[in-house]
Amino acid sequence: MADQKPKETAPKAIMVKPLPQILDELEDSIKTADEAAKDARAAAEEARQAGEKAANEAARVAAQAIARVEKVANDGLQLAQLLNLALRDAVAAVEKRLAEKPQK
Repeated sequence: MADQKPKETAPKAIMVKPLPQILDELEDSIKTADEAAKDARAAAEEARQAGEKAANEAARVAAQAIARVEKVANDGLQLAQLLNLALRDAVAAVEKRLAEKPQK
């Protein structure tokens, strides 16, 4: 077999970089992660507020629809009551006429 030399691996960065540079990179990474976390919290708060706004709007629209339905129902009830009174009056008038009609 051919002469095989062991592969030389490059030393890890931590072994060749100066400690202050490693610490600076670590600090930069921490700052970046902290900013990303703050952005995520702000986005979550914005989403929560948007959800609350949508829920409030849906509740408002539902309340308006319920009010319209109640008005239609009340109007229908009033008409039914008026119709009932009119029919009673008509029945009473017919019965009166029938009672007054001379019999032959």
